[in-house]
Amino acid sequence: MDERGSAAAELTVLTPLLIVSLLFVVFCGRLAETALRITDVAHQAARAASLARTPSQATASARSTADAALASAGITCQSLSVSTDTQGLRPGSSVTVTVSCSVGLSDLALLGVPGSRRFEATFTSPVDLYRGGPSTGTAALADSRGSR
Repeated sequence: MDERGSAAAELTVLTPLLIVSLLFVVFCGRLAETALRITDVAHQAARAASLARTPSQATASARSTADAALASAGITCQSLSVSTDTQGLRPGSSVTVTVSCSVGLSDLALLGVPGSRRFEATFTSPVDLYRGGPSTGTAALADSRGSR
């Protein structure tokens, strides 16, 4: 029996399977990378919120920081949710930010995977013990000097 050319036939049959396997590995790597980037976004948003002076400023700061960090990471969310728990934003307390982002899977790899995946990350950042409250500044300083 003549087996000339059988290696070429096997390679022709296996090449598409190898390419699909490689694309699947790339797809899994991109999922892991996106999860790590969402965790970093939550970290940045929590840190920004912990530096704010009021709970409303903390919520706004967390959202704007999350938007900017996602844009710089190249992640486009189909739906984005940023929830902020300030616990009163007192010195010594902590701020917890949860970022939820729904990402379309079609742009993650060349496989054309339909649907989307929701990524969620939570990070807690402490509020500095030695920072001033919301009414620090020259007006508060003048009020404290005038009340002596």
